[in-house]
Amino acid sequence: MATTDRAVSIHPYFKVPDGKLDAFKEICRQFMAATAREQRCLYYGFSFNGNEVHCREAYDDAEGALAHLENVGAILAEATKVAEIARLEIHGIEEELAKLRGPLADINVTYFTLEYGIRR
Repeated sequence: MATTDRAVSIHPYFKVPDGKLDAFKEICRQFMAATAREQRCLYYGFSFNGNEVHCREAYDDAEGALAHLENVGAILAEATKVAEIARLEIHGIEEELAKLRGPLADINVTYFTLEYGIRR
């Protein structure tokens, strides 16, 4: 069963050095405040496993994901001064992923192509 779901999810995993978690959590609050105003955001939040942090986020489509990255660019620059991005995945249908490959060519991204799915 193919999918008609055009959503794009971004999966960054951050590794926060010892003693920097409180500073990183403050940056998470800044991300949340900026993202709360985005119309194409489906969900957004941060999950913690010790010093490993995952940002759980999805957007209506590639345009929504790109708008988000532009919106939080300055905050992301601050975040990467505190923590490193250990892994970055982007998931979506190929048509939407194709719209991201050019603009994100300078970033080390692993793309996952959604082939089957249900979205309600």
